[in-house]
Amino acid sequence: MKISERWLREWVDPPITSDQLVAQLSMAGLEVDSSEPAGAAFTGVVVGRILAVEPHPNADKLRVCRVHDGDGEHMVVCGAANARAGINVPYAKPGAVLPDGTKIGRADLRGVASAGMLCAGEELSLGDSGDGLLELPESFSAGTDIRLALDLDDTLIEIDLTPNRGDCLGLRGLAREVGVLNDCPVTEPAIEAVPASTDATFPVKVSDPQGCPRYLGRVVKGVDLSRASPAWLVERLRRCGLRPIDPVVDVTNYVLLELGQPMHAFDLASLHGGIDVRLARAGETLQLLDGSTPTLREDTLLITDARGPVALAGIMGGEHSGIDTTTGSAKRDIFLECAYFSPLAIAGRARSYGLHTDASHRYERGVDFELQHLAMERATRLLLDVVGGEAGPVTECLAADALPERLAITLREARLQRVLGMRIPPDTVETMLRRLGLPILAHDDTEAGRVWQVQAPSWRFDIEREADLIEEVARIYGYDNIEVSLPAGRMHLAATGAAVAEADLFRHHLASAGYQEILSYSFVEPRLNDLLDPEQVPLRLANPISADLAVMRSSLWPGLVKTWIGNRNRQQSRARLFEVGRTFLAAEQGGARERMWVAGLLAGLRDPEGWAHPTVEVDFFDARGTVEELLALTRASDAFTFRAQAHPALHPGQSAVVVRAGAGGEEVAGWLGRVHPEVQAALDLPRPVFLFALALDVLAARETPVHSGLSRFPSVRRDIAIELDANVAAAAVLDCARAAAGELLADLRLFDVYAGDRLAPGRRSLALGVTLQHGSRTLEDAEVAARIDAIVAALEAELGAIRR
Repeated sequence: MKISERWLREWVDPPITSDQLVAQLSMAGLEVDSSEPAGAAFTGVVVGRILAVEPHPNADKLRVCRVHDGDGEHMVVCGAANARAGINVPYAKPGAVLPDGTKIGRADLRGVASAGMLCAGEELSLGDSGDGLLELPESFSAGTDIRLALDLDDTLIEIDLTPNRGDCLGLRGLAREVGVLNDCPVTEPAIEAVPASTDATFPVKVSDPQGCPRYLGRVVKGVDLSRASPAWLVERLRRCGLRPIDPVVDVTNYVLLELGQPMHAFDLASLHGGIDVRLARAGETLQLLDGSTPTLREDTLLITDARGPVALAGIMGGEHSGIDTTTGSAKRDIFLECAYFSPLAIAGRARSYGLHTDASHRYERGVDFELQHLAMERATRLLLDVVGGEAGPVTECLAADALPERLAITLREARLQRVLGMRIPPDTVETMLRRLGLPILAHDDTEAGRVWQVQAPSWRFDIEREADLIEEVARIYGYDNIEVSLPAGRMHLAATGAAVAEADLFRHHLASAGYQEILSYSFVEPRLNDLLDPEQVPLRLANPISADLAVMRSSLWPGLVKTWIGNRNRQQSRARLFEVGRTFLAAEQGGARERMWVAGLLAGLRDPEGWAHPTVEVDFFDARGTVEELLALTRASDAFTFRAQAHPALHPGQSAVVVRAGAGGEEVAGWLGRVHPEVQAALDLPRPVFLFALALDVLAARETPVHSGLSRFPSVRRDIAIELDANVAAAAVLDCARAAAGELLADLRLFDVYAGDRLAPGRRSLALGVTLQHGSRTLEDAEVAARIDAIVAALEAELGAIRR
């Protein structure tokens, strides 16, 4: 929102400079994006009155103007089409300097001497005045400096308000805030009720009181649309970033900027039967002021008459009910609308139709629900002053039970002191609350300090709980004034669940293993989600931020892959990324079903480039090694099994599913593998990328460690070499050997694999290292040999192995 500092100081004038005001607003949570002069730097330009205009003797398109500058008359050559006698225009005297640095002097133009220059608006950086001169009000005196006449020594402040501060989307709310911050009185303009001078009314009905608890309407007859908006009104709108349109629209926009209350004016002749505020019906359409004709959804609040919709409530008016100043009689009857629409009834509706208006911006954040009468009277008075007419009585439809409820909020002095780390005297707190417009309903002095019952004002929708009141006190007291102190607290050891594998356990391990954690949006691009998780139907957002963030992620892989693509595009050749986060799927009862995962991505070289490492790229076993390390954190590695299984996003020959066996049967714990070549090509990835994902709810059960003493007796190792079919998985061999070895098995390792010319096709040789040990005695050779024979026999019987 852009505001004029000079206009603001008419309401409240604190004894601080412009720079101090900007800094103060930012520190109070009203962040200032920019501040700039209202007019560009120029000198020597005054108000000039054209006394006479004559054709140029040597040029058809030029004219010779006789201009009075307050001190005398001057002949100025001008080519503007609107140059005519009797108007006031900017006159750059000889020696004047324009905003672009041009220095004006005397010149001879086609044989006629010209003393200076008559200026258009854009030549002074005062907006676009068309092809002609900038016409100034007749009330301006010739010779007055333009900067003084137009009050250009002003500062335009642009404020980026957070969504919770809708109360400051008007000069009134901003002045209230500045007054509180500086303990200055706020001088509001006197707004008195305009008595009705005609009995003219128009019927009003509200069929949806929850969406529109308060609706005011007023007929103003005989407004003269041939009149132009006064210069002061046009200039204030321009400085606040709004373009003047016609007197009626300019007045409603002025009230919007001044009070923060959106209003709309209908051409009364275009309305039929009466106004009805209701929800849209299936199939209804409405041509809007911007020329679009959307098909209306049934959750859209409308302003309608007997023939159908005439406006999107709180968003935009209809084309055919607006006031057209280009046709018909200059005298018109209008119907002024001023309403309170519930934020929930407006939120998201404008965006769903591809719209964003000043009205919807304010209604979505909440407009003061007690402001409508004041705004109606203000607009009526301005209209009568600008375009004349006769005002009828105000018609109101009110559903008091549907208005927001103003609850009492408890504020405790002890809690305030604990949060801020310092004590603010209770009387000071009460003064700040009253200056903020927060009435204190009651207070009680207790042993722990004073306790207040505070009520939020009608314009503050963001004050709902004690924390909000503490924030307000801190803001007004000044964050810079809060004493710096170390927090005091009792140290205690939090209970830890030894039988639960928390997410931080996996996060810390991956970080220590050289992986970098990312935090990606839960909203992802539909195409990317479909590529990496095609079997799931993602949840679509009703009002996405953009087309690239239109669905909720069903997998963490899209965020990891997108991050890797961004890094690779910035000349990064190696990546170890991981994320711990939620995925979202549709629940059977509606809504979303969330699940926590830990997922990772590997790409590029196995080790950072250097003389001590070979330049070898990561492969499937690097990803599997990381997954095995994560599974080991559960202290139940033996419960997990890797099985070769196809996944639509992974390479059919380099993918596996991780399964955990438990008392209730087997459960899928996750997936790992290389990205499918077709997916890799679609993502324009030149080198292989490996992914893994593990469900934290499956990994959560963690074995409790049990201490066992070290054996004082020696272990015995025997190596076994076997030959078997190449299709037999190594995991099956280890499981079989482990079961046959029994309780004496201390360690089992697969330390060699051979497949070559000395073996038949489709066969391979495995070498196992078996370590046996007893806890209370030394094993005898016969006992060891028997266990080794039992292992070999089991491998032969179950897997068809042959001992070499």
